[in-house]
Amino acid sequence: MVEKSGARREEKAFVVEGPKLLAEAIRGGATILDVFAAPGADADLVDQAVAGGAHRHELAPGVLERVADTVTPQPVAAVIASLDVTLDALDAAEFVVVCVDVRDPGNLGTVLRVAEAAGAGGVICCESCVDAFSPKTVRASAGSLFHVPVVAGGEPLEVLDRMGRRGMHRVGTDPHAGAPYDTVDLTRPTALVLGNEAHGLPGSVASELDVTVTIPMAGRTESLNVGMAAAVLCFERARQRRPHQAT
Repeated sequence: MVEKSGARREEKAFVVEGPKLLAEAIRGGATILDVFAAPGADADLVDQAVAGGAHRHELAPGVLERVADTVTPQPVAAVIASLDVTLDALDAAEFVVVCVDVRDPGNLGTVLRVAEAAGAGGVICCESCVDAFSPKTVRASAGSLFHVPVVAGGEPLEVLDRMGRRGMHRVGTDPHAGAPYDTVDLTRPTALVLGNEAHGLPGSVASELDVTVTIPMAGRTESLNVGMAAAVLCFERARQRRPHQAT
């Protein structure tokens, strides 16, 4: 199975483990190349994958445990064709999330999950980010990467320049020096730009933003991790765009 990032790029494929991720891949219309079924696998789910064109591989007991990424693997895994999309695919999007130097796969997976849940039109994982299709990122996304377009790559300044030329309001995060997040208009076409877990956004990127926002902290915590910050800001945009209910 495809395990390393170099092999994933070369083979244009990545691996998912477990029935939930396989079910989300099927639901999202992903191209499933191969499905590996160990004893105890959901037969109906495997049949769905095969009906969609996947090659079935029946595994003997203990085989999947030796090759899977997780400590206690579930009895089904699959190889999925690459989902990479180009920036052109996001031209009609009114809200995108741009990740710059996000290095933790769990955080990136959470960002993907949050972006999909909040209705983002796409997520751009710039070239300095962790692999968006690594096993840990895929698991942390809980299947959301099958339901939101993901652009893997792109130089951050070029991405922001393109967002600006498209008329998108480029909103970046700053743990201390930005405007309070709930005072900034997020109803317009917006590119939300998230930075590195420890160092935030590089100065060269920050200088290309239209505005920076801060999430005020009432306690001793100085800042939230990037996944939590993404949740606060994405759902603040959703709140601002929600039609007001008559009382």
